[in-house]
Amino acid sequence: MRDTPRQWARDEFLISTDRSRLDLDMVHRYLAQSYWAAGMPRSVLERAVENSLTFGIYHGPRQVGFARAISDLATYAYLSDVFVIEDYRKRGLSKWLMECVLEHPDLQGLRRFALFTRDAQGLYERYGFAPARGASTYLERWAPNVYGNGRT
Repeated sequence: MRDTPRQWARDEFLISTDRSRLDLDMVHRYLAQSYWAAGMPRSVLERAVENSLTFGIYHGPRQVGFARAISDLATYAYLSDVFVIEDYRKRGLSKWLMECVLEHPDLQGLRRFALFTRDAQGLYERYGFAPARGASTYLERWAPNVYGNGRT
């Protein structure tokens, strides 16, 4: 993906889309233990980051959060892998991250912006996300054990 890196600053925090700043070791450790990407190989994360619009949250040099948008930058985007590490929760960082994602110039005018969440509906609903309309038209091929971990 050939996007122009952007950044937003608030207090002592920075959100940046510059892939070169990402702490992929930290992101991989978190995602490989998450319920949605358990066991994800590092090589898969690297390929996903290379082909997504990424957002890192930084406190000084330390990365404390992450999100990525998978998009054609014209009609559709899928928000994925959103997290803020435990020590930095309850500071409004996830809300600020969502604001930055949704105001990013490359993600404007999309017909559909989708995501899946098991436990954060309240966060996303405040930004206009809702259950899919016409749910009977939604189809998927789901491979929950694609990383060979046996967890779902």
